[in-house]
Amino acid sequence: MINIVLLEPEIPFNTGAIGRTCVATGCRLHLIEPMGFSIDEKQVKRAGLDYWPRLDVTKYDCYEDFLKKNPDIKMYYATTKGKNIYADVEFPDGAYVMFGKESAGIPESILAHHKEECIRIPMMGQERSLNLSNSVAVIAYEALRQQGFVGMNTEGHLTKFEDYIE
Repeated sequence: MINIVLLEPEIPFNTGAIGRTCVATGCRLHLIEPMGFSIDEKQVKRAGLDYWPRLDVTKYDCYEDFLKKNPDIKMYYATTKGKNIYADVEFPDGAYVMFGKESAGIPESILAHHKEECIRIPMMGQERSLNLSNSVAVIAYEALRQQGFVGMNTEGHLTKFEDYIE
C-alpha cells in the first residue's frame, strides 16, 4: 500500500479527485491542515463521486501533528525542485509520498532537510507543474507498478480477443 499525503491542499476538486484515485488504487490519504476548504464541502464529494465514503482518510492539525503520529516512516517529497526522477526510486510497501499545496508546493524549509527523498516528474521546458491530482496519479501508479499491482484487478473483459473476431 502507498500513503498519499497532501500538505495544506487548497482546491477541493483536486482533493476529491485524489480521494477517488486513492479508493481505486487502495492508497491511504493523509490530509494536513490548514486546508483551503472543508472536507465536507459538496465540491470535494462531487469530485470523488460515490467513492468518498470508501476512502481511507486521516486528517492532521498541522505538519508537526502528522510527524508525531507517523514516526519513522519512509517519505518521499514530490516537488519540481527534486533531483530524483520518480521512476528511478524504489517505493517500498507502506511508503509515504507528500505533495504540497497547489499554489506553492512543499515549503523549502521541509525540502532542505530531505534532499535525497525529493522526487520530480519530468516536464517539457520551463513548465511550472502538472495539476496536483495528475501528479498524484502518476507517482501512485509507478509505486504500485513496482509492487506488482498487488490486490488490483489487472485484467479487462477483453482478455481473449479471439472470442471477438469473426
